[in-house]
Amino acid sequence: MEHVLIIHEVADYAVWKKIFDAAAPIRKEAGELSYKVLKLDNDANKIVHFSKWTSIANAKAFFESDRLIEIRKQAGVKAPEFIYLQLLEEGVL
Repeated sequence: MEHVLIIHEVADYAVWKKIFDAAAPIRKEAGELSYKVLKLDNDANKIVHFSKWTSIANAKAFFESDRLIEIRKQAGVKAPEFIYLQLLEEGVL
């Protein structure tokens, strides 16, 4: 399983979330399988988006696309950091 961790600040969480939710169909079409949205404990506008993808190549193609760059601008995303990860191990304790 391939994962993507994105850390970014947003201008306004409510505005970002509305656009994020509206983009769900294109994220799914691009290969996103599931996601979690988290925030920093002390900053509601510092967002972490952790997601599972069909492949790193699909995730990179999506996140680097002109379409998504424009969506990020509309959503007020500031300087996103993308970290592409491959699962080595998973467990439940």
